[in-house]
Amino acid sequence: MDDAEAFAQLYRREGEAVLIFLTRRTWDGEVALELTAETFAIALRGWARLGALAQEQQRAWLFTVARRQLSRYLRRARVERRAIDRLGMQLPEMEQDDLQEIERRAGLPELRQTLARELQRLSGSQREALQLRIVEERSYEEVARQLGVSEQTARARVSRGLRALAAALEPYHEGTSVGRTAAREGAS
Repeated sequence: MDDAEAFAQLYRREGEAVLIFLTRRTWDGEVALELTAETFAIALRGWARLGALAQEQQRAWLFTVARRQLSRYLRRARVERRAIDRLGMQLPEMEQDDLQEIERRAGLPELRQTLARELQRLSGSQREALQLRIVEERSYEEVARQLGVSEQTARARVSRGLRALAAALEPYHEGTSVGRTAAREGAS
Protein backbone atom coordinates (compact mmCIF):
# COMPACT_ATOMS: atom_id res chain seq x y z
CA MET A 1 0.00 0.00 0.00
CA ASP A 2 1.42 3.43 -0.92
CA ASP A 3 1.69 6.35 1.52
CA ALA A 4 -1.34 8.20 0.14
CA GLU A 5 -3.60 5.17 0.56
CA ALA A 6 -2.18 4.40 4.01
CA PHE A 7 -2.82 7.98 5.14
CA ALA A 8 -6.34 7.89 3.69
CA GLN A 9 -6.96 4.67 5.58
CA LEU A 10 -5.76 6.31 8.82
CA TYR A 11 -8.17 9.18 8.22
CA ARG A 12 -11.10 6.84 7.53
CA ARG A 13 -10.27 4.84 10.64
CA GLU A 14 -9.66 7.71 13.09
CA GLY A 15 -11.12 10.90 11.58
CA GLU A 16 -14.56 10.69 13.15
CA ALA A 17 -13.18 9.70 16.55
CA VAL A 18 -10.85 12.72 16.56
CA LEU A 19 -13.71 14.98 15.43
CA ILE A 20 -16.01 13.72 18.19
CA PHE A 21 -13.22 13.99 20.77
CA LEU A 22 -12.67 17.65 19.84
CA THR A 23 -16.38 18.48 19.51
CA ARG A 24 -17.03 17.18 23.02
CA ARG A 25 -14.29 19.39 24.38
CA THR A 26 -14.96 22.58 22.42
CA TRP A 27 -18.77 22.24 22.30
CA ASP A 28 -18.47 23.75 18.82
CA GLY A 29 -18.65 21.63 15.67
CA GLU A 30 -16.99 24.25 13.45
CA VAL A 31 -14.02 24.65 15.77
CA ALA A 32 -13.77 20.88 16.10
CA LEU A 33 -13.68 20.52 12.31
CA GLU A 34 -10.87 23.06 12.08
CA LEU A 35 -8.87 21.39 14.86
CA THR A 36 -9.40 17.98 13.27
CA ALA A 37 -8.08 19.30 9.96
CA GLU A 38 -5.06 20.79 11.73
CA THR A 39 -4.44 17.49 13.52
CA PHE A 40 -4.45 15.52 10.29
CA ALA A 41 -2.32 18.16 8.52
CA ILE A 42 0.32 17.63 11.20
CA ALA A 43 -0.07 13.87 10.77
CA LEU A 44 0.48 14.23 7.03
CA ARG A 45 3.61 16.33 7.57
CA GLY A 46 4.95 13.69 9.97
CA TRP A 47 3.79 10.71 7.90
CA ALA A 48 7.31 9.34 7.35
CA ARG A 49 7.52 8.62 11.07
CA LEU A 50 3.82 8.14 11.85
CA GLY A 51 3.24 5.69 9.02
CA ALA A 52 5.80 3.29 10.49
CA LEU A 53 3.90 2.98 13.80
CA ALA A 54 1.37 0.31 14.74
CA GLN A 55 -2.33 1.32 14.58
CA GLU A 56 -2.59 1.75 18.35
CA GLN A 57 0.46 4.00 18.36
CA GLN A 58 -0.90 6.01 15.43
CA ARG A 59 -4.13 6.53 17.36
CA ALA A 60 -2.24 7.59 20.47
CA TRP A 61 -0.13 9.96 18.41
CA LEU A 62 -3.22 11.52 16.78
CA PHE A 63 -5.02 12.07 20.07
CA THR A 64 -1.92 13.59 21.62
CA VAL A 65 -1.68 16.01 18.70
CA ALA A 66 -5.43 16.71 18.94
CA ARG A 67 -5.07 17.52 22.66
CA ARG A 68 -2.17 19.86 21.90
CA GLN A 69 -4.15 21.56 19.12
CA LEU A 70 -7.06 21.99 21.53
CA SER A 71 -4.79 23.48 24.16
CA ARG A 72 -3.33 25.95 21.67
CA TYR A 73 -6.78 26.84 20.44
CA LEU A 74 -8.06 27.54 23.95
CA ARG A 75 -5.07 29.78 24.69
CA ARG A 76 -5.40 31.84 21.52
CA ALA A 77 -9.20 31.76 21.18
CA ARG A 78 -9.83 34.31 23.87
CA VAL A 79 -7.54 36.86 22.22
CA GLU A 80 -8.85 36.12 18.73
CA ARG A 81 -12.50 36.39 19.80
CA ARG A 82 -11.87 39.81 21.28
CA ALA A 83 -10.03 41.01 18.17
CA ILE A 84 -12.79 39.73 15.86
CA ASP A 85 -15.43 41.44 17.98
CA ARG A 86 -13.49 44.73 18.04
CA LEU A 87 -13.06 44.65 14.26
CA GLY A 88 -16.70 43.69 13.70
CA MET A 89 -15.68 40.85 11.40
CA GLN A 90 -18.09 38.20 10.21
CA LEU A 91 -16.69 34.69 9.97
CA PRO A 92 -18.03 32.27 7.35
CA GLU A 93 -20.39 29.69 8.75
CA MET A 94 -20.93 26.10 7.78
CA GLU A 95 -24.32 24.71 6.85
CA GLN A 96 -26.56 24.38 9.90
CA ASP A 97 -27.54 20.79 9.03
CA ASP A 98 -23.87 19.73 8.90
CA LEU A 99 -23.14 21.43 12.20
CA GLN A 100 -26.15 19.82 13.88
CA GLU A 101 -25.11 16.39 12.61
CA ILE A 102 -21.60 16.80 14.03
CA GLU A 103 -22.99 17.91 17.37
CA ARG A 104 -25.52 15.06 17.42
CA ARG A 105 -22.85 12.45 16.68
CA ALA A 106 -20.66 13.91 19.41
CA GLY A 107 -23.57 13.70 21.88
CA LEU A 108 -23.59 17.43 22.64
CA PRO A 109 -27.34 17.67 23.37
CA GLU A 110 -27.01 15.00 26.09
CA LEU A 111 -23.74 16.50 27.30
CA ARG A 112 -25.37 19.92 27.68
CA GLN A 113 -28.28 18.40 29.64
CA THR A 114 -25.86 16.55 31.91
CA LEU A 115 -23.81 19.69 32.50
CA ALA A 116 -26.92 21.71 33.38
CA ARG A 117 -28.10 18.99 35.77
CA GLU A 118 -24.66 18.70 37.42
CA LEU A 119 -24.33 22.45 37.79
CA GLN A 120 -27.60 22.42 39.74
CA ARG A 121 -26.19 19.74 42.05
CA LEU A 122 -23.24 21.93 43.04
CA SER A 123 -23.55 24.06 46.12
CA GLY A 124 -24.57 27.65 45.49
CA SER A 125 -21.15 28.88 46.58
CA GLN A 126 -19.38 26.55 44.14
CA ARG A 127 -21.71 27.56 41.29
CA GLU A 128 -21.13 31.24 42.02
CA ALA A 129 -17.36 30.74 42.22
CA LEU A 130 -17.37 28.90 38.86
CA GLN A 131 -19.52 31.62 37.29
CA LEU A 132 -17.09 34.33 38.38
CA ARG A 133 -13.87 32.47 37.59
CA ILE A 134 -14.72 30.40 34.49
CA VAL A 135 -17.55 32.22 32.76
CA GLU A 136 -16.65 35.80 33.66
CA GLU A 137 -12.88 35.03 33.65
CA ARG A 138 -12.21 37.00 36.82
CA SER A 139 -9.01 36.58 38.81
CA TYR A 140 -9.08 34.57 42.01
CA GLU A 141 -8.49 37.80 43.90
CA GLU A 142 -11.66 39.28 42.37
CA VAL A 143 -13.62 36.06 42.98
CA ALA A 144 -12.59 36.08 46.64
CA ARG A 145 -13.51 39.73 47.05
CA GLN A 146 -16.91 39.23 45.35
CA LEU A 147 -17.69 36.18 47.50
CA GLY A 148 -16.34 37.73 50.70
CA VAL A 149 -13.91 34.86 51.33
CA SER A 150 -10.17 34.31 51.25
CA GLU A 151 -8.45 33.70 47.94
CA GLN A 152 -7.60 30.17 49.14
CA THR A 153 -11.30 29.48 49.82
CA ALA A 154 -12.24 30.85 46.39
CA ARG A 155 -9.67 28.57 44.75
CA ALA A 156 -10.98 25.59 46.72
CA ARG A 157 -14.60 26.26 45.67
CA VAL A 158 -13.63 26.54 42.00
CA SER A 159 -11.47 23.44 42.22
CA ARG A 160 -14.16 21.36 43.94
CA GLY A 161 -16.78 22.51 41.47
CA LEU A 162 -14.60 21.69 38.48
CA ARG A 163 -13.71 18.26 39.90
CA ALA A 164 -17.38 17.45 40.45
CA LEU A 165 -18.25 18.50 36.90
CA ALA A 166 -15.30 16.60 35.45
CA ALA A 167 -16.33 13.43 37.27
CA ALA A 168 -19.90 13.75 36.02
CA LEU A 169 -18.77 14.37 32.43
CA GLU A 170 -16.13 11.62 32.37
CA PRO A 171 -18.42 9.08 30.67
CA TYR A 172 -18.60 11.43 27.67
CA HIS A 173 -14.84 11.29 27.34
CA GLU A 174 -14.59 7.50 27.51
CA GLY A 175 -13.90 5.78 24.24
CA THR A 176 -11.97 8.76 22.91
CA SER A 177 -9.09 8.69 25.32
CA VAL A 178 -5.91 6.76 24.83
CA GLY A 179 -3.58 5.19 27.33
CA ARG A 180 -0.92 7.59 28.55
CA THR A 181 1.83 5.10 27.88
CA ALA A 182 0.79 4.62 24.27
CA ALA A 183 0.49 8.37 23.84
CA ARG A 184 3.99 8.95 25.18
CA GLU A 185 5.46 6.23 22.99
CA GLY A 186 3.68 7.29 19.82
CA ALA A 187 3.93 11.09 20.06
CA SER A 188 7.36 11.73 21.48
